[in-house]
Amino acid sequence: MERKILEEKIYSKIDELPTLPMVVPKIISLVENDKSNTSDLTDVISNDLALTSKILKVANSAYYGFQQRISDLRKAVALLGFNMVKSLALSIGIIQTFPSGNRSRFFSVEGLWLHSISVATLICELDRRFGDRNASESLFIIGLLHDLGKIVLDQFFSDLFYQTLEEAANEEGMKLHIAEKKIIGIDHCEVAGILLKRWKFPLTMINTIAFHHHSELPEGTSPVDVAMLRIANIIAQMLGLGDEGNTNINDLHESDLKLLRMDDKNFEDMITYSHSIKEEIQTLFNAMI
Repeated sequence: MERKILEEKIYSKIDELPTLPMVVPKIISLVENDKSNTSDLTDVISNDLALTSKILKVANSAYYGFQQRISDLRKAVALLGFNMVKSLALSIGIIQTFPSGNRSRFFSVEGLWLHSISVATLICELDRRFGDRNASESLFIIGLLHDLGKIVLDQFFSDLFYQTLEEAANEEGMKLHIAEKKIIGIDHCEVAGILLKRWKFPLTMINTIAFHHHSELPEGTSPVDVAMLRIANIIAQMLGLGDEGNTNINDLHESDLKLLRMDDKNFEDMITYSHSIKEEIQTLFNAMI
């Protein structure tokens, strides 16, 4: 399919998606506004009772392990942190926008979200250990939404998407994003970029997601963020939590490890850490979904 026609078709299908909850654009504006504060955030979230309930459920999950029960949103923000609650609220709002979708033996929407929550958790840990700045807020969102394009393909291009799943599964070493380019003409990273641009996400976040399987990055994209996303994605695949459609684990790039100044021991330590928090990730998934 010609690229321009394909993009127009994707845009038209995106317009068929349910309208984002009113709270989501408001939280996106808070993410971009350096002057936003706890009061702004609690005011926005508290107007959405379902989202407030989810945030409190997350705060009371085993993922965080607080001793006392948290029943007040302001207390949840104080304990979880302003930036993390922004990330969680935005992520939960978007998750709830999408239907459960179709199922194949290689892919389910629920499995993708479990994988994505694993990536979001691990990319924040990579940032804590090896990042060049404290960017956990945006990185959690990036990790959570990095495979969002697969849900769009599953929802609106299911026959072609299932062909790519079969192709990737049946051809040794074939990666899903390569099969997507071959069969559909566009990969899930680019589809996510189109959707997030339509939703007016910050460009730095869009580019990290849209180019995370590319070797050439556009100007203004953080190579460190992309490297952390790729490594977190690989470790999550090795972890075996969720099912995001790849039957083959993505290739680990030595250049990504060098960029983060990670050696083999650092990587093995991250794998050990990821296995130690499998139960906590599952409880976070149960609370968010």
